Amino acid sequence: MISTSESKQAKLQAVQLEIRRMRAQDVPAVMEIEAVSFGRHHWSDESFYNEMNNHVGRYYSLVRSDTSELLGYCGFWLIVDEAHITTIAVRPELRGNALGELMLLHILDRSMANSIHWGTLEVRASNYNAQNLYYKYGFSTVGVRPRYYQDNQEDALIMTTSDIGSDAYRASYKNLKQSLQTRLDGLPKGFGT
Repeated sequence: MISTSESKQAKLQAVQLEIRRMRAQDVPAVMEIEAVSFGRHHWSDESFYNEMNNHVGRYYSLVRSDTSELLGYCGFWLIVDEAHITTIAVRPELRGNALGELMLLHILDRSMANSIHWGTLEVRASNYNAQNLYYKYGFSTVGVRPRYYQDNQEDALIMTTSDIGSDAYRASYKNLKQSLQTRLDGLPKGFGT
């Protein structure tokens, strides 16, 4: 169950965190976050078990290094030269601590290490916080999927990056990564692996 007794921490530090490949035992905690983040039409536990075995899928858990408590998770598919981001979610009481940004950075870092050129995703038209994060990392809106979300028939914006392998993108990315690294006093164990 998601703990609401913990108050939002003013600042989580990298030494408190670890990013690692998602494990089967993570799925119950993933499902708690999934339900509150995405409503009744969220992915099933079976979807996550399947995605962990999907040869193009890469799924990661963000955990506290001292307790292994799951704080968030992310996933993406590597298809030819594209990383398609399928999910990023953080425990609601920990939002605002740059954990979503950290996971997006991890996805981009892994993508660049795999010679990927493009990042793509869909995001709710009303999710301005997520859109602003994606814009910050060079995504732009390239289209709309009408009535994409089953729960309320909301449109999804299709977002994509410019070439993440280009010198210009990598220079911008390096600055953003350094800024986040400063905010978190480092990067967590497992970042970029």
